[in-house]
Amino acid sequence: MNEILITAITSVATLIATIITVWSGNKLTAYRIEQLEKKVEKHNNLIARTYEIERRLDVDENRLKVSEHRINDLEETKH
Repeated sequence: MNEILITAITSVATLIATIITVWSGNKLTAYRIEQLEKKVEKHNNLIARTYEIERRLDVDENRLKVSEHRINDLEETKH
């Protein structure tokens, strides 16, 4: 009878320790996933901002070309 009681207590203790270990591991995994999600969001924001910068750069380059062309036209008409 004593052996059965010791086995039962050991089994319950093992079960509790396993549950605690799995639970704490899940918390750590959830924390790491959350941190990775934050990094991905920052990266995605950076990509979106880069696209906006490239778009603005294209517009500015086009304006510069138009301005240079106008200046050249004005210089040609001046001579």
